[in-house]
Amino acid sequence: MIDIDYQVLNQTAAELRGIVIETSCKAGVPHLGSCLSCIDILTALYWGTLDDMPSRIGRPDRDRFILSKGHAAPALFQVLARKGMFPLDMLDNLARYGENGTLFGEHPPAHGIPGVEAATGSLGHGLPIGIGMKLASRMRGYNNRVFVLMSDGECNEGSVWEAAMMAGAQKLERLVVVIDFNKWQATGRSEEVLALSPLADKWRAFGWSACEEDGHDIKALSERFCTVPDGSGKPIAIIAHTVKGKGVSFMEDDNNWHYRVPTQDEVISARRELGLI
Repeated sequence: MIDIDYQVLNQTAAELRGIVIETSCKAGVPHLGSCLSCIDILTALYWGTLDDMPSRIGRPDRDRFILSKGHAAPALFQVLARKGMFPLDMLDNLARYGENGTLFGEHPPAHGIPGVEAATGSLGHGLPIGIGMKLASRMRGYNNRVFVLMSDGECNEGSVWEAAMMAGAQKLERLVVVIDFNKWQATGRSEEVLALSPLADKWRAFGWSACEEDGHDIKALSERFCTVPDGSGKPIAIIAHTVKGKGVSFMEDDNNWHYRVPTQDEVISARRELGLI
């Protein structure tokens, strides 16, 4: 397991939240609540789990990460820059974020950004892509891991469960799904839109090893990720219980921040709460 100072990682997560909030304001990019709910998961993966990605980016046996909930791309871009996948100053021109001609859109693109493994955002596609990657790797004799981060609302998609059956049947033990279970989706509470509970049991019924974790406990998440494979011989589903808008009191558990963009005054208030000013 990677030797990590988790106090430093908690500060890293706070800084990521601050810059993602600032980016949303400057560029008019929505989905802020969805970005904030998964930042601790991304931090645990990229600083506490994955191998040295910049030096292995061209290797076919590298670990892979797919952001299936592509609307959280602003968080992923900041993480990749800080991990050295591309220069941080590439993100400086935030006013052009999402415009024609820029690499950095509201969802991950297919090409041009090192570390982005797949174009995502049409929900339900990331897991099938991850299964294809893992099957190809296994055929070639590679023991790499594939992590797919999904949203709870994404579990409404039938393609997710078709893919889940496939992965279970193929016993893809080095495939991991992490579900950012923040209890909201675009139009309401996830449980009210389409009953998900008991979510872990559903994955088990499809042939997966499943567990539940605090999605904001970076240490616990890192330790869980580092147990892959877990000895079960099955793919792994981690239900990460999170709070939409995590880290800022006036954004937490408020679904208005699915589409709202903060004002400059709200950015200052949020950064103050995060201990950044």
